[in-house]
Amino acid sequence: MTDEDPFDSVDRITGEVDRDPQEPAASSPTSEEEPTTFYGSADEWLRRYWLFSYRRRVSSRGSGTGRWKADWWTVDEAVQRLEALWRAWEVARLDPGVGMSSWWLNHATPHMSALLAQDGPFAGATDENDVGAPLPYQRPPAGRFAPDFRSDGDW
Repeated sequence: MTDEDPFDSVDRITGEVDRDPQEPAASSPTSEEEPTTFYGSADEWLRRYWLFSYRRRVSSRGSGTGRWKADWWTVDEAVQRLEALWRAWEVARLDPGVGMSSWWLNHATPHMSALLAQDGPFAGATDENDVGAPLPYQRPPAGRFAPDFRSDGDW
């Protein structure tokens, strides 16, 4: 992971990418196409949005909030929980009212508490980060998740 924060061009609440007004917008689905999500997969959402929104100190020595595994995609429970978080976020971001607040209370907090728990799915993880740094991340093997929808950089 680089020191550059690829999240700088993304609205931290809606997930919308800031674009140059001269840049053509992405095509919107026609009535024959199914609507798409903002991100192409749980991995893309985690990598481009969540890692930079949810910053917690993780450590195997008990000096952080909990445990996290950079290769999270190798743990079935983590994949299922992060997939659920991402899909619920996709719906909540479209709610102009209390959608995001409800998402934090009903989805983010319980799922992340379970994932980071000392006896949770990452109990044996040894990955660590610094205070204020994104959670550790290792890119999954090619083809493990659907392709990215956002192509702004290598992230």
